[in-house]
Amino acid sequence: MFTSIFARALVALALTLCVVAAPAHAERIKDLGTFQGVRPNQLTGYGLVVGLAGTGDDSLDYSTQGMKGVVSRFGLTLPAGVNPALKNAAAVLVTADLPAFAKPGQRLDVTVSALGKAKSLRGGTLILTPLRGADGQIYGMAQGNLAVGGLGVSGADGSQVSVNIPSAGRIPGGATVERAVITGFDTAPQLTFNLAEADLTTALRVADGINQAFGDRRARAMDAVSVTIDAQQGAEQRILMMGLIENIEVRPADAPAKVIVNARTGTVVINGAVRIAPAAIAHGKLTVSVQESPRVVQPLPFSKGETAVEPSSSISVQEEKKPVINFKGGASLADIVKAVNAIGASPADMVAILEALKQAGAMKAELVVL
Repeated sequence: MFTSIFARALVALALTLCVVAAPAHAERIKDLGTFQGVRPNQLTGYGLVVGLAGTGDDSLDYSTQGMKGVVSRFGLTLPAGVNPALKNAAAVLVTADLPAFAKPGQRLDVTVSALGKAKSLRGGTLILTPLRGADGQIYGMAQGNLAVGGLGVSGADGSQVSVNIPSAGRIPGGATVERAVITGFDTAPQLTFNLAEADLTTALRVADGINQAFGDRRARAMDAVSVTIDAQQGAEQRILMMGLIENIEVRPADAPAKVIVNARTGTVVINGAVRIAPAAIAHGKLTVSVQESPRVVQPLPFSKGETAVEPSSSISVQEEKKPVINFKGGASLADIVKAVNAIGASPADMVAILEALKQAGAMKAELVVL
């Protein structure tokens, strides 16, 4: 027992030294990705919201069948062929996220969305609804009063006013977990840590940081995303190791040079890694104006002529002179922005300039056009 505690203390001390010695711009491993299998699971259910003020589905078959199923639980059977015209009820879809390691009895927030033509769910109550996972098993039960942030008002003449979306709402803590998801993280021979963004350099640095903290070679970078870690059997040992690994700080690799262009909105984003090779830019604007001034020509008296329209056009050409910008080698983001502003280029003009620099081979960066 004493040996185990001493070994843990040594590991914690090594981790502390690693964190202290890390550079100021280092990041925790937990901020770079997640362990494989430790993730939320999506749950979905079909239910019925009642208590609406005449803003329900009315004659939607889904809500009618749902109401028949609800009342049948209490021994009430609706006659065949009878439409209850449920203006105060609405068929809804209920969604929720089941967090990793969630245990039975814990509460979940649920989102309730109208399935049919319900105008508003304000003031409604969700009837007990099972929430199922991708495997078809029930993992939660939802019920409660909806909190709707939207508002919808309509008049008899067809006019209506809507604020936000009144056909969807949430129930904070409206579901209880009925079954835990088996992750298998405590029995697998290895743990896998997946980076949020693929990068070979970052994966290697994460593996090196883990090995330095624990003083062995238990971590290996398998590709640009995954780092495999040898782990002992048992949930307690693995939770201890995972907690220590998450707080190790490493310096991620610098982002690749990239320019993002949104051609629809004219938005241009350039990261700090972009550099410009020696190049010269001349950006001009040519304006051609054509004006039509037709004249009415009257015939001479007693000439038996007809009134005619004589066309008259004037064409003017105006060219706006812009200075030539000369980029020296290794120009940075600040130099690019300063130069483009100096020639008075608009966002659309900047897109054309960046594309021309890329084609000329003067900009060594990935150009992404959205």
